[in-house]
Amino acid sequence: MDSLEKQTLTELAQASLIEQRRARRWKIFFRFTYLMVAAVIFFTLTADDNAQNAGPHTAVVDIEGVIASGAPANAYDVIAGLERAFNSEDAKGIIIRINSPGGSPVQSELINQEIKRLRSLNPDTPVYAVVEDLCASGGYYVAVAADQIYVAPSSIVGSIGVRMDGFEFTEALDSLGIKRRLLTAGENKAFLDPFSPMKPSQEKHVKSILDNIHEQFIKAVTTGRGERLQKSPEIFSGLVWTGEQGIELGLVDGYGSVLSVSRDIIGAQDLVNYSVQEGFGERLVRKLGAEVIYKTMGYRFY
Repeated sequence: MDSLEKQTLTELAQASLIEQRRARRWKIFFRFTYLMVAAVIFFTLTADDNAQNAGPHTAVVDIEGVIASGAPANAYDVIAGLERAFNSEDAKGIIIRINSPGGSPVQSELINQEIKRLRSLNPDTPVYAVVEDLCASGGYYVAVAADQIYVAPSSIVGSIGVRMDGFEFTEALDSLGIKRRLLTAGENKAFLDPFSPMKPSQEKHVKSILDNIHEQFIKAVTTGRGERLQKSPEIFSGLVWTGEQGIELGLVDGYGSVLSVSRDIIGAQDLVNYSVQEGFGERLVRKLGAEVIYKTMGYRFY
């Protein structure tokens, strides 16, 4: 056997060893992954069992961040958490812990309506909203469905209004000598296009949409707060107030935290969190997908 053949056999043997090692590594990786998935499922099921057997407690459902489809605070996950909390025989009361600047009026209304429905089916289970730093716009839309709202003195509440924002780049294009080429079927199809001027009739139509949603928001607030709400036109102007000011205006009921409300009002100091927990994969998809969509749409409702 000459040196060339020896070298070839040596290289083949080395390649085979490398491939075997690679296969073993992948096998270990997949086994580890399967074990991790199994562990997550096990701990999730165990957490649910523990919640069901926790004894008398206060159920907590979190609304954290922007309320929007695809975000952690989306209506379907929040509602799922609320349903689990209401279905617990040991839950003596429910606290909706809110720290949100608002978000989609549709998602906020879905949560608001579901709280009302679940309260009507479970009249003996009180529901309280507890505000941490911020409960504005859509966050407040949700809060008014609770029996009472508690805040810290420096919490920010309110912002009962609707907004739709974007940019117009028509003058910038003109200054650069760029002509916009846009073809549509339907003369108003592209009325939100930032590279085309908005016609007065289109602006009027958008304003009517915002006014209509604002009226729905006002109705939800007046229904939820009732006689507690002070009669002041500024309340529905989109302004925000501190928790201390909110008490004076009837926007909220008093000072309280999750711990103080569970201990002093509900009478069940032990807490069990029923919020739907977002997994790593969901966070990754949201970061790479949903947030990009929301940031590039050019407009938002709040």
